[in-house]
Amino acid sequence: MHFIQTLITLSTASLLGAIIGYERQFRQRTAGLRTNTLVATSAAIFVHLAMTIDGSGGAVRVISYVVSGVGFLGAGAIMKEGMNIRGLNTAATLWGSAAVGTCAGCALYGDALAATLYVLAANTLLRPIVNMVNKQPFSDVNGESTYQICVIAFEHEQREALAKFKKVMQAENCFISHLDIEPFGDDDVEITATLMPASVTTTVLDKTVNTLLGDSMMKQAYYSRICGSG
Repeated sequence: MHFIQTLITLSTASLLGAIIGYERQFRQRTAGLRTNTLVATSAAIFVHLAMTIDGSGGAVRVISYVVSGVGFLGAGAIMKEGMNIRGLNTAATLWGSAAVGTCAGCALYGDALAATLYVLAANTLLRPIVNMVNKQPFSDVNGESTYQICVIAFEHEQREALAKFKKVMQAENCFISHLDIEPFGDDDVEITATLMPASVTTTVLDKTVNTLLGDSMMKQAYYSRICGSG
């Protein structure tokens, strides 16, 4: 009877893991059919073994180890290509497969099936929504970005230029998180203010730069976007 239960547990985990893996394989992802099947089956083996030997208490301990182990496995699926990060969805799917296997290992077959359906839904049904959102043009009003505003001023007027710079920034509600002053050429200094990450529009930045350029102490003024997120 125990052997039959083991077969049911492992078969359920393997089948559901294969279903998740097939979708990944179809899209030619790094972790495909075999990887997701193995993750789900392995998780089920560990949990089922712990349940058999030490009951639910042992299963709970093993589940925590499964979660940690799959975390390392998922990290191996994440790759950095230039400024882009790839494999996050694959890593998350491996976690899902491990969760499915864990449910199967605890003989929670209905939970395992439900988890499989939700993982598949996340990887398939949400894809059109993601594509639609990605096609929308980025808006500075809706996006959170980090900007720098720089001015070039005469070195002998550095103190006055810095005071004026801070006054203009405060008036335009451009909050400074970091300020740098560096020599620029023989007679000038460059004052660079890194703004706090916030929804600062380019309209406000343009106005701020124009105000700074209107002051005789400022030889140059400009801003640049150094990073941003949606």
